[in-house]
Amino acid sequence: MNLEGLINIKKAISTLNSKHVRELSERSLRVALVAGSQESYQRMEDFFLRDLRPARRQESAVQLEHATGGIATQSYDLAVYDETFVAPPKALVFHPDKPNQFVEKTLARYPDLGVPLAKSFLPFRRPYVHQVIAKTARENTLFSMATALPDIIPSVIELPWAIAEFASDTAFLTMNQVQMAFTIAAASDREPGYTHQKSEIATVIGSAFGWRALARQLVGKIPFGGGLIGKAAVAYAGTKVLGLSLDRLYEIGFTYSREERDHLYADAYRQGKRIAVRILGLVRPDLAAKYGGEDSIAPNTRAKIAVIR
Repeated sequence: MNLEGLINIKKAISTLNSKHVRELSERSLRVALVAGSQESYQRMEDFFLRDLRPARRQESAVQLEHATGGIATQSYDLAVYDETFVAPPKALVFHPDKPNQFVEKTLARYPDLGVPLAKSFLPFRRPYVHQVIAKTARENTLFSMATALPDIIPSVIELPWAIAEFASDTAFLTMNQVQMAFTIAAASDREPGYTHQKSEIATVIGSAFGWRALARQLVGKIPFGGGLIGKAAVAYAGTKVLGLSLDRLYEIGFTYSREERDHLYADAYRQGKRIAVRILGLVRPDLAAKYGGEDSIAPNTRAKIAVIR
């Protein structure tokens, strides 16, 4: 491992603080359930509390309160109306035959409640965790391209961070992945932070050098546009596979097999490449058109990917 790289990663990670994520996970929600019959209340409760362990179910049940139509919703974190009840305009309405739509709408309207909702109620957990993974993977893709096109990308796309603050893209990508690990743990009803996630953080830092070496090789061996797309796709795929592996670890206690990770990585690489091509197309459509059709990695590169994982 490169000493300078380790120092840069240490500096970047030192800016992180798991306290905010922990506070979100410890937040107790007040959710008002509004319905017109006991049967409807029960149906809503069953949805929110399904498949929870007895101890967690008891803690989560306390956060659900039966309410009537005349409630002052301002006193609750969110109010949910059963489909059989006449709800006010733009209210959250629970349709038992469209649970995914309800979860999606709730997370979109209350993004700051994602962690406590996912921790307390299983229907929200996987959708929220996958949102976090997708967001982090996209940010890492964009950042890996921004470091190669610093004078162009920021003028086209608003970046949520300042490129100059990081000594290397490896440091930023690693920092962002560690933050993702904190959030996934909290949303999965696990303790977030360095003390509780030592092995996970070590895996993130250790893999950073392998992915970075692979990205450099792609950039070095392929003409500018193609190498840039490959580098960005590696950043996307590495981040997504890491996130999915953490999600599985916290869900069932063990992660994917090598063969399963290979399939996940191949799919994520192709997806990351498409995203990178779209970004590059905004600033260099000629290069995006020229290299966007390539959808393969050389055999010797595939072997190195297997070693990294």
